[in-house]
Amino acid sequence: MTQITLDITTSLDGYVAGPNPSLTDPLGENGMLLHEWIFPLKTFREQHGEQGGEENADDALVARNLAPVGASVMGRKMFSGGSGPWEDDANAAGWWGDDPPFRTGVFVVTHHAREPLSFANGTTFHFVTDGVEPAVAQAREAASGKDVRISGGASVATQCLDAGLLDRIDLHVAPILLGGGTRLFDGARLRTLELTESSASPRVAHLSYRPT
Repeated sequence: MTQITLDITTSLDGYVAGPNPSLTDPLGENGMLLHEWIFPLKTFREQHGEQGGEENADDALVARNLAPVGASVMGRKMFSGGSGPWEDDANAAGWWGDDPPFRTGVFVVTHHAREPLSFANGTTFHFVTDGVEPAVAQAREAASGKDVRISGGASVATQCLDAGLLDRIDLHVAPILLGGGTRLFDGARLRTLELTESSASPRVAHLSYRPT
């Protein structure tokens, strides 16, 4: 059965990006430090067309979480960092060049319509203009029984949580303090979460929650 999962990394003080994001620094000041735990892993490197990498407990968890994903949902900011009409977006093709690491359908929540953008490796970006619920519904259909992964950013994650769309939250907590930036679940409605799984390595703590 399809599960709708949020998979996201946050700092210990709750930020998923640092201050002042830009085209040259998409995760903001020091934001790349959030993901230092995943960059060396074999599964991450393979996903991005690279060889080698570490095989450890963190890698096994990433591989396990990635395997059932049949489609993804993300926001416009995560796709390109831009806003407004696409013709004014300096990064309208996205961050990933000709080999995006998804290899499935990706449903981008945006206010501005455009035709789907397809790549030879199986990735197709679909641009959804009527909100997160239609985007998740389309992703669920495209996933054909596999899971839908909510990739971010923070706004889409919060909207999905508030709409009751999430079955699971996989939260990776990096042992850093960013001190500012974009906070995860900022302004979210009050709700409780059930911790269903936890593990840790020196680089990161993995916490899985079920919204109740």
